[in-house]
Amino acid sequence: MLHQSVWIRKILVLSIRAFAVFGLAVFGFALATILIPTASISQSSSNEETYRQLTLFGDVFQRVREDYVEEMSEEDLISNAIKGMLTSLDPHSNYLPSEAFDKMKVRTKGEFGGLGIEITMEDGLVKVVSPIDETPADIAGIEAGDLIIQIGEEEVLGLTLAEAVELMRGPVGTDLDITILREGNEPFTVTITRDTIKMRAVRFESYDNVGYIRLTTFSEQTTPGLIKAIDDLKDEHGDKLSGIILDLRNNPGGLLSEAISVADTFLDKGEIVSTRGRHEDETSRYYATSGDEVDGMPIVVLINSGSASASEIVAGALKDHHRALVMGTRSFGKGSVQSIIPLPGHGAMRLTTARYFTPSGVSIQATGIEPDIMVELAVVEDIENGAVREEDLRGALDNAEDGEDSDSDDDSASINIEDYQLARAIDLLQGLSVFNRIVE
Repeated sequence: MLHQSVWIRKILVLSIRAFAVFGLAVFGFALATILIPTASISQSSSNEETYRQLTLFGDVFQRVREDYVEEMSEEDLISNAIKGMLTSLDPHSNYLPSEAFDKMKVRTKGEFGGLGIEITMEDGLVKVVSPIDETPADIAGIEAGDLIIQIGEEEVLGLTLAEAVELMRGPVGTDLDITILREGNEPFTVTITRDTIKMRAVRFESYDNVGYIRLTTFSEQTTPGLIKAIDDLKDEHGDKLSGIILDLRNNPGGLLSEAISVADTFLDKGEIVSTRGRHEDETSRYYATSGDEVDGMPIVVLINSGSASASEIVAGALKDHHRALVMGTRSFGKGSVQSIIPLPGHGAMRLTTARYFTPSGVSIQATGIEPDIMVELAVVEDIENGAVREEDLRGALDNAEDGEDSDSDDDSASINIEDYQLARAIDLLQGLSVFNRIVE
């Protein structure tokens, strides 16, 4: 048995050596005519170090295979080695074995059973980027920034992101307990019933003469839904429409093409975003086409810590071109591009291949978009027994003409919004509308 193990080890090491030598031979032949001697020496040294590290991997692989307390298959050892290599790069790179890759392809085609949250990894724990509107997680009160420390009976520490996602998915109608760590609070457990997650990309309504459009995700339906919302608001208000609020809070992102299309809806020209990879020739730039769907109408973009990826691209483009005022709190800072690279017969890998940059050349990664006007999340509350005014005094004279009440005809007085950030955006656009009427 020992003789056989030594023989297997030699075969493995020789195979790695042969692979490295063959790779060196082909690579060296292809570049022989253009490399100067100094570069050749440097390249040879680099390849020798690569071979040395591959030999180290072979030694460790063989020792684990032979001496680990429990028998492990070669497939599991290699798969786990690949996972470790990719997940150590950044929170978004990982390995998808065949089964996981097949499930991912199915999920991208339609509805799926789950909780309705966008997540990432932070310090070995699952961090909520944002809950999806009107999903079980949203209804249960899960918030952007929450850390999930336990899923059912499984501790999260030590799991990969893909493993955590699989634990949270399950048959529609089944319950799942998740333990949450929220800043300023003791850990608490929430029971959430899995449901079919339906992504409604666009919602809109009016607040007097201000149009409100909320984008919950960037899917293939986002731009058509946005255009329809704008057209409906124009039909409802006509020339009285004084501005648009584009709400990107808790929008975890989605398709790059949709982010570009949404920004293009409000821009008439200029760069929208650029992606830059490791090499200069991997830079891509995307530009707006002629035409602004709202004809220069004032826009306020709402963002918060749950606004990520595609949301940040839109907010950054409109901010840099001075096309909109960005209000709220700093966005999530997910400014990297992931490519899904199929590995025939072995699933696929998700690899970070580029970074996003705003038109002014600022990287979104780990910094996010800073709002023009910082407005923290708060709740608007009526304060009883607040300030006392003349009309509150006993016997105070009325100030009504012809015996009529002196209530204002301003429709804005009837607006009662508990969303503080939204209320401030409405105030801003209505104030701007009043100012424009005065100066005219």
